[in-house]
Amino acid sequence: MIFHPAILSLCLSSISIAFLVLYSASCGIQIIRKWDIESGSELQLALERKTYLISTFLSYACGFQLLSLFLFIFTADHLAPLFVGAMCAAGSLYVNSYGYPVLVFKIMNFLVAGLWLLMNYADNRAYDYPLIKKKYGLLLILTPLILTEAILQANYFVRLRPNIITSCCGSLFSRGTGSIASDIAALPSIPMEIAFYGTVVSTLVSGVYYYLKAKGGYLFSALSVSTFIVSILSLLSFISLYFYELPTHHCPFCILQKEYVYIGYPLYLSLLLGTILGLGVGVLMPFKDIKSLSEILPPLQKRIALLAVILFLAFAVIVTCRVVTSGFIL
Repeated sequence: MIFHPAILSLCLSSISIAFLVLYSASCGIQIIRKWDIESGSELQLALERKTYLISTFLSYACGFQLLSLFLFIFTADHLAPLFVGAMCAAGSLYVNSYGYPVLVFKIMNFLVAGLWLLMNYADNRAYDYPLIKKKYGLLLILTPLILTEAILQANYFVRLRPNIITSCCGSLFSRGTGSIASDIAALPSIPMEIAFYGTVVSTLVSGVYYYLKAKGGYLFSALSVSTFIVSILSLLSFISLYFYELPTHHCPFCILQKEYVYIGYPLYLSLLLGTILGLGVGVLMPFKDIKSLSEILPPLQKRIALLAVILFLAFAVIVTCRVVTSGFIL
């Protein structure tokens, strides 16, 4: 099973990303310790040349990391027919104890890698690279996460056995099974709908306000994180019910399948990218008073906030259209 084309692609990309990140982190430590833009020493010149190469490496690595999340879910979904009891990615990931931890780390790394790309983009716009130590400090946080993900993913694929009987999404996400997923699925639907739309509307209003007034960046960032968390809970609690039109089907993976026109991919992509951009506004806030960034960051943050608002709005529109047009009534 390890020779499945998608599995090979994931394993090779994971090894490549881990190697690039590990090499870049080792160079990053030296940059954090020795970087001095005021110096004209030979060491400083060597570090300046090296940082161009490392930034290029990491940009590709982080870009591939973003793509790997969806490739992993796509692969897990298409492996489901090989396992008795599995109907979608939910069952495939449950085949061994490594599947869901890999998914959690991929989501975390998606967000952190996206933030690194934003910080790197802002840093490269300034003439003196004022964020270089900050972005390599973030890299030192990302590196162990990437390595852990690579190890977990390798264990997940190596330990796949086609003769294993797994559970279907109906049992994994059904109420009363005592798991975390079932507890979330059991959350009352009406209060969750109120929380979902209240959080989304608050985030949209905050984002528009920041775009117009350049105020409330930290609030918008915090609300973006809240929208992400509440949306994930809502997907398990009530949103999935409208897509499946079944009162007991809470699976977050079946909407990625052809029967639902793959609507899950734009749904999750808009939510994740909106969260990265919303967080990015807050992450960049402490640096807007730096001289070389004072004229760069404010318009950049406004564009980021506007794009985040558009993505969150797209997510809300997809959900609302299904809620309104579905024949299902809670």
